[in-house]
Amino acid sequence: MTENGKVSVTGCLWAKGEVVRDVHPSVLAVTGPHATDEVMGHVHAHLPKPRGPFVDLVPTAGIKLTPKHYAYLKISEGCNHRCTSCIIPSMRGDLDSRPIHDVLSEAENLAKSGVKELLVISQDTSAYGVDVKYKTGFHNGRPVRTRMTELCEELGRHGIWVRLHYVYPYPHVDEVIPLMRDGKILPYLDIPFQHASQRILKLMKRPANSENVLARIKKWREICPDLVIRSTFIVGFPGETEEEFEELLALLREAMLDRVGCFTYSPVAGAAANDLPDPVPEEVKEVRKERFMEVQAEISAARLARRVGQRMTVLVDEIDEQGAVCRSYADAPEIDGMVFVADADGLQVGDFVEVEIAASDEHDLWAERV
Repeated sequence: MTENGKVSVTGCLWAKGEVVRDVHPSVLAVTGPHATDEVMGHVHAHLPKPRGPFVDLVPTAGIKLTPKHYAYLKISEGCNHRCTSCIIPSMRGDLDSRPIHDVLSEAENLAKSGVKELLVISQDTSAYGVDVKYKTGFHNGRPVRTRMTELCEELGRHGIWVRLHYVYPYPHVDEVIPLMRDGKILPYLDIPFQHASQRILKLMKRPANSENVLARIKKWREICPDLVIRSTFIVGFPGETEEEFEELLALLREAMLDRVGCFTYSPVAGAAANDLPDPVPEEVKEVRKERFMEVQAEISAARLARRVGQRMTVLVDEIDEQGAVCRSYADAPEIDGMVFVADADGLQVGDFVEVEIAASDEHDLWAERV
């Protein structure tokens, strides 16, 4: 630092800033993730803000690392839950919702810059605004509550795809299903259910009512038949018995979820679950994961087979020598399946195109342009 100037540290360890300063007492500042204004304030306190075209002409939407046609919209940091397998609260602190005006202004700028899809993310999207008691903010002169439902209503005004990720199944999630039915936001929910056994869910410190989950999924699908549900589950959690694993498979078969990820429990340093009794042997974890994914593969194949013959709007992610690699409303980037279209003549990345589904497998679809 003597030769090259000052160093500012930013990221998840800001909550333990004293640790950073103990090791590196000469750092300029220690700030949290996404604290752009705070970081730049410290930088400009040490080095006056430069002027010039390479700085002044930065686009209003900012500089993104994603392709031009989709962007992640982070609405909060931290989490109020204390799940026993997670250390996020100890690293990022409790829930800290971004002001509603800041979120909506960023979304508006992204839409104006040509972004076709917004992916709403946080550690707990359903809890948006809980920390500020859902206070009312203002955007473009209109009052808007700092709350997930109102946020979705506002984002739906832009006429682009809006996709919700990391949604805990709180009661007010029911309120966004009609918005999905009416085309305001995509009929896609990413809800990490994690398990089916009430005992395991309690050990995880997760919501523990699998019967209620099944009833709500049924109700959601009645309201919005096009709804696609993605979820993640953990197998091999400490103390998980064979009977409880079978209970999880039974939930999987009954819920018929569209997209599912499965992870074996892995002890993370500092997680409370590490101290639970009866750890599951690694080989048992792996066998259970394989069995789980075999069941889900059959479900996924059946769900996708129902798409054959349907017409869908897809978004072009890539053009290669074999055609266009696309996604439908049912597919989030990088984690879900693809829709492959052989005829890419005249198409560009970021285009919407109408197709008819011709074939499917357990992960992807193949389609022809209409």
